[in-house]
Amino acid sequence: MTKQTEQDRPFVAELGDLRSLQFDGLTVQSVMSVSQPDALALDYTRALMGFLLFNPHPKHIVMIGLGGGSLAKYCLRSLPDTRFTAVEINPEVIALRERFGIPADDARFSIVCADGADYVRDCEETPDVLLVDGFVASGLPVRLGSVDFYADCCRTLAPGGVLAVNHWAGDGRYAVYAARLREAFDGRVLTIPAEDGDNRISFAVAGAAFPPSRGQVLGRSSALADLHSFDVADIAQRVLGRLDRMMGKRPAGVRGLA
Repeated sequence: MTKQTEQDRPFVAELGDLRSLQFDGLTVQSVMSVSQPDALALDYTRALMGFLLFNPHPKHIVMIGLGGGSLAKYCLRSLPDTRFTAVEINPEVIALRERFGIPADDARFSIVCADGADYVRDCEETPDVLLVDGFVASGLPVRLGSVDFYADCCRTLAPGGVLAVNHWAGDGRYAVYAARLREAFDGRVLTIPAEDGDNRISFAVAGAAFPPSRGQVLGRSSALADLHSFDVADIAQRVLGRLDRMMGKRPAGVRGLA
């Protein structure tokens, strides 16, 4: 990630029931509903949870980029057997944790103030899931889109582990990042759109059979549906739509395909 600048100083904005983390007053980095603080208010965060369709029972999740902690809070509540580590380079973001209801560190949860690329490179554990949502005011930090970073992610993950990464398709280097990701994971990558912006969510699988079958995705979606407060079936339909395109099919009734 990059060295912090004045533009990267976070602040909290409120509008009605919504509390957001911002850097520049133009781009929202994270949103929380004050009345439902553990809900996933933005579609791209719900799409990131699609990692469960590839690895339904992760023991350890590492997330690069804390933001307002929406994914951390949701995973801690909905995945009670999972340990969660959030890595955030900006101490001023971490200092706002209480404003967003992020819990204190304990046996299941910890926040590490560190450069995410360094953390993944030097990680001695093998997490089951890596969530990458690390943005600064100017966009994706260069190191989080590098060849070395994606290679380190693939090496660090446990066999069958999943990298779920949030990209912004409006970035002029998006195609470069996507190509690097596919190369690092030998093509074991599937990308779906978020519905509330130009976000693209890519799932990359380390050292396992890929892609999953339609039956696997549908079975996992059905099993997960009653355990989660977001529409798992909607995310599954986006994954299935991409699977069908990868297999050369164009099914009717599947919306939102990039």
